[in-house]
Parts: sequence; structure tokens; C-alpha cells
Amino acid sequence: MKKMISFLIMMLLFSCQSVRKNNLFLEKKIPVADLRKDVDYTYKKLQRFHPELYWYITKEQLDHKFDSLKTSVQEPMTPNQFYFKLAPVIASINEGHLRLRSVGKKHSKKEQKDLKSKKPLLAQMDYKIIGDRIFVKENKENVGQIKPGTEILSINETNVSDLINKYRKLYSSDGENKTFQKYFINLTFFNYYTLENGYLDSVKLKTLCDNVINEVHLKRQKKETKEAEDKKAKPKVTVDQKLQDYDAVSKSYNRSFKFMKSDSSVAYIKIKSFSATYARKFYDRTFRKIKKANSDYLIIDIRDNLGGSLSEINTLYSYLTDKKFTLIKSPEMTSKTSGMHQNYFRGHSLLSGILSAPGYPFFLAGSYLLSSKKNEKYYFREFNARSTKPKENAFTGKIYVLVNGASFSASSIISAKLKYDKRAVIVGEETGGANDGTVAGVNNTVILPNSHLSLPIGLFLIRPNIEFAGQKKGVIPNFYVDPNFDDIFGNEDAILSWTLEDIDFRNSITNKPN
Repeated sequence: MKKMISFLIMMLLFSCQSVRKNNLFLEKKIPVADLRKDVDYTYKKLQRFHPELYWYITKEQLDHKFDSLKTSVQEPMTPNQFYFKLAPVIASINEGHLRLRSVGKKHSKKEQKDLKSKKPLLAQMDYKIIGDRIFVKENKENVGQIKPGTEILSINETNVSDLINKYRKLYSSDGENKTFQKYFINLTFFNYYTLENGYLDSVKLKTLCDNVINEVHLKRQKKETKEAEDKKAKPKVTVDQKLQDYDAVSKSYNRSFKFMKSDSSVAYIKIKSFSATYARKFYDRTFRKIKKANSDYLIIDIRDNLGGSLSEINTLYSYLTDKKFTLIKSPEMTSKTSGMHQNYFRGHSLLSGILSAPGYPFFLAGSYLLSSKKNEKYYFREFNARSTKPKENAFTGKIYVLVNGASFSASSIISAKLKYDKRAVIVGEETGGANDGTVAGVNNTVILPNSHLSLPIGLFLIRPNIEFAGQKKGVIPNFYVDPNFDDIFGNEDAILSWTLEDIDFRNSITNKPN
């Protein structure tokens, strides 16, 4: 017992010291020579591990960008000041998965408890970013008495348009795609703002509504007792909710299924992300229902699905075909040892890292043995690159896949495969992820030695098992339907409406008398 108490005290002291050390480092100015070393280190690691570094940018162009960055570093900077210099160069590689990460401020236990007891400041409202403007989409709690549709012109005296244009340089989509950016800035804008400004207790907004400009001061509010207790309480989750990957916090489902018509002729599956959680059981149960109902049409909605598990999309595809198939080609790497550099310990606590350590030699051996060389290229034996049999309850009717610019990574891979195999009609706008594959799978997260910025570098080039278009674009839909992104409130679902109208049209032709 005494040893356990001593161990816990040591862990607590270590944690407090770690928080203090991290936050002091954030304020420290790093010498120019050290920052330039980090620039060289970054490029060296990208060349070592990234399997398709010059896919969307030439070596000469990227060489020039890194050289120009080194020259532009003329004065010491804090880690996150340097982040805003280096991140745009990384983004110029045009690989959507490849994004530099900043050094985050750490909080003590007391600070964490205090933050949890308060409501979020700006996240109390829902927003829509259109172009270089921000509008309030919803204000359930009537924060600051701001009406839905109000435009926010500035935050703490900084023009919103300047912030948006600054943050847009920090990320990219795949290749020459232009549809992804508008969705991603909506997901990340306030994360970037918090990175620059920290967790603020108050903020001043300049707003525009009904041609009237106002100043609104928002303050972070304490959570009411009942609200705080509800957050702590862990609600019971039913078996059905588990299969749909229910999120108790947002009270929403990752996967959902329903019939769109009373005769069950049109089945509809919505997948927000390929999380793999209970995926096999969900698809087994869902496609049993579809087969029993003898549905003629299936709509798979993967709009706003940023990707996820290759295993899940392989399982899903096995319910969409009546033939053996291979979903992806064997992933390419830069060397036979690349797989050994996967993030094995990253994300572990000190204790879980110690417990995981005995398995590390087996992980290294397995990664090496699963690698091979063929025709001067290195490949990893990915299980989803093997031939797969169709499922017994596979759907044989007509399939529509709904996509938009936020259909990324695994969503693009399955869309490209379904389109190439002529197994589905793709409806919507060009996907944010590339038609011809992506560099992802597993990462080697490189920590820059002086600034401590982190760069997760994808180790595998993952390509759908298709003939490549070579257009450096996303999956182009068979039928383009304008998602009407500029509609602040998004009340009308144009893509789904078009699909249902097309089904009705096809049925009307089929049912016409001779």
C-alpha cells in the first residue's frame, strides 16, 4: 500500500511539473538557427517516409518552398509562431492527411476541473462559414441575444475575413480538389482561433444583422448544477444504439438505417464516419432487413464522412456485390522498414506505455515480415488488399451513393471503387478525397527537435483497386447536384431530393403500360 501511495504521489508531481514545463516552453523564443534546423529536419523526414511526396508538387517546387522558408526565418519565434510559418509549406504538398500540429497548452487538474464546470464560450452557437464570412446558424440558448443569420464581422477587433484567410493556408485537400476546403474550415476555424488565443473567458464580437452593426460581449458562463450532473452521468445504451455507434454526448448515431417509402422499396443507410465500432453486426442486421423487404433501391449517404476504417468499407462493399472483389491495391512504402515506424507508443499514458512495452519487439518483427519488395517498390501486406467473397445477403438492386466535398479518405476510396465497377451511381459534388488514392493508413508522428511541433506522416500509399484516372481530382459524381452550400440554414436537401426523384422517374418508366 505504501509503495502504491508513493507511486501515485510521484505520478502527480510528474504531471504538475510536465504541465508547467510545457507551458513555459510555449512562451520561449527559439533561436533562428534552431528553427532553420527544424525546417531541414522536417523535409528530411518527409523524403524518408512519405511514399508519394511529389504527387501533386514537383521536387523543384517543394525544394524552393523549403529554401524560401529557411531564408524568411530572420528572428526568434515561439513554437506556435513558427507553426504558422511552417504549416503552409506542409499544406502546399496538397495531401489532405498531411497537416502540421501545434504544441497545445496543458492544463493542471484544477484548471481542467474549472473548464469543465463552465459552458464553452463561442461553441454555444452553431456557425456557417461561407467564403470569408461567418454567420450564426443557430443560437439555442440565445447567447448575447444574437439572431440566427447574423454575420460576425470581427472577433476581439480582428476581422473575421483575415482570420479565415490565415487559417485556410494551414491545410489542404488532395491534389487539385477545391470542394474540401469550404467544409474543413467550418470544422476547424475555432480550433485554430483557440490555438492562437487560448481558452478565453470573454470575447467581443462585432455583428451585422438587418443592416445594423452591434457590439456584443460574450462571457463564459458556469454550468447549472443539473447540466453538470447530466454531463457526468453515463446513460444506459441499448444494443440497437451500440450497433448504430451511438454517441451519448451529442445524442446522435454514427450509422442509421431506414426505409424511405412505405413499401420498403427504397432503403437508406447514413454513415457519418467509418469508425469500425460494431460495423460488422450493424451491416449484417441491416442487410438482412433489406433482403427480407426485397428492396429495389439502396441509398448510401456518406456526405460529410471524413473516412476511417478500411476494414469497415471492405465489409460494406461485401454487401454490395455478388462477385469476389479486391477493394484496394497493396499499400506502397518508401522502404521495407517503413511499417516499423508506426506510432506504437503514441497516445499511451505512462502506465499503459509500460504495460505495452513487452509487445513492442513482436510489433517490430511483424511489421518487417509483412513488408516485401517487388519491381523496386516496397509493399505492406494489408489484409484489405486480399480477395474477399460477397456476403450471403448482399444487395443486388440499384445503388446510389451520395457524396460531397467532405467525403474524404475511406469515403473516396469506396466511392471510386463502386463507380469504377459500375456498381453504384455517384450523386452530389466532387469528393474531397482523391479518386486515385491517398497517403494514410498508419502514421509516423515526427516531433521536431527544437520547436516540438508534430507532423504525422502517412506511411502507406493506399489506392482503390481500379484503373487510375490520373486527374489529381476527387471522385467525380455521375450526376452533379449542387449542394447549395451557400444556404446558411441548409433546410433543403437537394442531393437526396434529386436521388428520390430519379428513383420515382425510373419507376414511372418501368411501370408504363406497353
